[in-house]
Amino acid sequence: MEHEATIRLSVFLGLFALFAVIESLVPRKARVETRKRRWVANWGLSILDTLTINLMAWVLPFLAVGAAVDAAKHGWGLFNVLDVPTWVAVVVSMLLLDFAIWFQHLVTHKIPLLWRLHQVHHADRDMDVTTAIRFHPVEIALSMGLKIGLVYLIGPPAIAVILFEIILNGSALFNHANIRLPEKVDRVVRLLLVTPDMHRVHHSDIRAEHDSNYGFSLSIWDRMFGTYVAQPAKGHDNMTVGLRWQDARPANLWWNLKLPFRGRTR
Repeated sequence: MEHEATIRLSVFLGLFALFAVIESLVPRKARVETRKRRWVANWGLSILDTLTINLMAWVLPFLAVGAAVDAAKHGWGLFNVLDVPTWVAVVVSMLLLDFAIWFQHLVTHKIPLLWRLHQVHHADRDMDVTTAIRFHPVEIALSMGLKIGLVYLIGPPAIAVILFEIILNGSALFNHANIRLPEKVDRVVRLLLVTPDMHRVHHSDIRAEHDSNYGFSLSIWDRMFGTYVAQPAKGHDNMTVGLRWQDARPANLWWNLKLPFRGRTR
């Protein structure tokens, strides 16, 4: 547990570099904005998100992994009450957490107040590996609060939370990357996992399309609950990524921070 943060950061940076190189070599879609402008804004948001989480760690006694350890210590949560093998608790806990993130994502599209925050993520006019780290700090704080509550409710082993966080972050980097997968490979992989082409539909400026494909890791939830859309109506080359009303301002960090508090939400 003492090296958990280092391991997570190392995996994140390694995967980020890998996907950034691949999307430079075999991009799926031409850029609208220059990489430099967008990356300054997206990394700026990510840094503020990290500072927000660190601030929460000062205020709250535990974040997600610490909450799992605390729940186990006090016998709180489903898997701290049930007598099941550890591997079952780990697998089921990771599935429950992944479903919860899927459902949370769906809710952020349905509740106007939450959409005001989440639209910062969708305002990106291009989709690449940095889009995966582009979230408003308030949304990140709310998401962490929900995750802590779920950990106390589920009572997962701490290793399940660590693995889930690593897989979630890695999956988000992968499916936001501007990578061209061979069609046959994409078709097979998306039977279980969310691929870049599948998630790009979710970033369409067409409302019916960006209200679909909510998964970050597993694709099964969208198939189970009828929110799966296989391809964008205009095709990947001709579709518009982002929101219909936007212009070049989403590449400005300060504009993104103020966006949830403006009048327009769709």
